[in-house]
Amino acid sequence: MNRSFLRVLPAIAAIAVIVPAALAAGGSAAEGQPLLPDLDQETPNGLVISKAGKAKRGGWRLGFDSAVRNVGDGPLIINGRRPSLAEETMSAEQVIENAGAPSTVVPDAGRLRYVRSPDHRHWHLLGFDHYELRRAGSTDALVRDRKTGFCLGDRYAVTDRALAAKPPDPVYTSRCGLERSTLLGVSEGISVGYGDDYTANLEGQYLSLDRLRPGRYVLVHLVNDNRRLVESSYDNNASSLLLRLRRRAGGVPVIRVLAVCPDTEQCTAAR
Repeated sequence: MNRSFLRVLPAIAAIAVIVPAALAAGGSAAEGQPLLPDLDQETPNGLVISKAGKAKRGGWRLGFDSAVRNVGDGPLIINGRRPSLAEETMSAEQVIENAGAPSTVVPDAGRLRYVRSPDHRHWHLLGFDHYELRRAGSTDALVRDRKTGFCLGDRYAVTDRALAAKPPDPVYTSRCGLERSTLLGVSEGISVGYGDDYTANLEGQYLSLDRLRPGRYVLVHLVNDNRRLVESSYDNNASSLLLRLRRRAGGVPVIRVLAVCPDTEQCTAAR
């Protein structure tokens, strides 16, 4: 059995008892029906090559924008808790709304850590999104990100599709406990019809190019890769770009995008 599926079994079991046999007439959710989020990893964009640091021997890195949106039937809600200040991290739980019924709490949804960065200090959900570079045609990562986590929120609106559960205004607009390292609890999430985005080179939004030879590579972005968060579908959790890397005089890297591949980590041809 797939190990990713095994990891999500406890979460599925926690809500299985309230899933009805069918939807109510007219397609609306039956009472007790879980209103699950559906995290859609948007394709990487905004590529930029820059020098890492000011030193002459500083390496080269590929920066990129990344975005994840919720196109499901219910919001992604994450509550973090810790019993005391002696615990450095918070345990995350996912709250799942149910149609006409109390919400369900799914434990063991991850960890949150208070991250101190030059431009912000707040609570991050760890491992929400991952980035990697692979050689074209391979599933092995040559370079992985060192992202410290994500402060989830309704940063932009989905405009290319109608979503019935989309609230008229953003709901998750807090700053994840900004400058509040002594919090014992914090909540964050992404509403239906909204997304969370990050710009190139912002605290881990990049991958090193230093050890890569000229050739074809795939830049992969993966949300909820370990499937600790319960969703209605995992089919759109990855997106990728097929790239060609070459070197100019002095080893300066040049990147060309050969293909854009939504909803897959296997980008091998133009789509």
